[in-house]
Amino acid sequence: MKQYDKVSVIMTTKNEEKHIKNCLKSVKLQTYPNIEIIVVDNNSIDRTKEIAKKYTNLVFNKGPERSAQRNFGMMEVAKGKYVMYVDADMILSPTIIEDCVYEMENDRSLAALYIPEIVLGTGFWSEVRRFERRFYDGTVIDCVRFIRKNIFIKVGGFDLSMTGPEDWDLDKKIRQIGKVKLVKSRKVESKKLRMENFKKWKLYNFIKERGVNPENYGSVIYHNENEFNLKRYLQKKAYYARSFDTYIKKWGKNDPDIRKQFGVWYRFFEVFTEKGKWKRLIKDPILVMGMYWLRFIVGVNYLMSKVRSS
Repeated sequence: MKQYDKVSVIMTTKNEEKHIKNCLKSVKLQTYPNIEIIVVDNNSIDRTKEIAKKYTNLVFNKGPERSAQRNFGMMEVAKGKYVMYVDADMILSPTIIEDCVYEMENDRSLAALYIPEIVLGTGFWSEVRRFERRFYDGTVIDCVRFIRKNIFIKVGGFDLSMTGPEDWDLDKKIRQIGKVKLVKSRKVESKKLRMENFKKWKLYNFIKERGVNPENYGSVIYHNENEFNLKRYLQKKAYYARSFDTYIKKWGKNDPDIRKQFGVWYRFFEVFTEKGKWKRLIKDPILVMGMYWLRFIVGVNYLMSKVRSS
């Protein structure tokens, strides 16, 4: 009988009763057979922990921020050979963990994997966000999400001094000691059979009602964001930007990744055109205009926050 290495999925929460059920359900519906779910809550005052306990007995309370929550779950609680961190508003496609383990087991030099992320939403701006996010998969704008636990411990986990760029920081530390790549869906079934399996997935209709056909994607994470709200979007970006100076100071402003992550050329042009991605821009000019408008507004918002804090 084949032995399956355990995978620990760590979910950090704070007042997530609206989203957590579908996230937990998507983990339970995975095709991979050996998974433990760890929920690390941060003093929720809604039904988050009550819902979580229906899916796992590994529910804990930890703060003050998600870096500490993730480190606790991934280093102190997790028993898996592999650790994967998710947010409560994410939904895992049914084969994602199986495909991640397959990649890691077939290349022992891999330290971690990026996972494609698909933004849900039916409105125009949600479609713009979905269009934009796919350009970042496997780049320095992205961050690894499925990791060998021993590697996560070796690099010291997330930096507790940051909230926002702590995932970029973790990604950099892991890339310094091991190989990373973007996970790919295994094409082990006929297209017809694969579609039939997706249609049997209990979250199939939920995803489709939010503007995305699961049949068009393989192993991904769906980000179940609320319909786009500019004010809320900018507030979130501004909150995460408060740790940017700490992150830049740690690695130095001339670090190659820093120059890309904060440089105008890469963030506004190269990341959208490298490796043949420019072809996507030609196909969807309206979405391109929306994307650049959002990028511009986020940039202006960041600069204004810098002026206010100086």
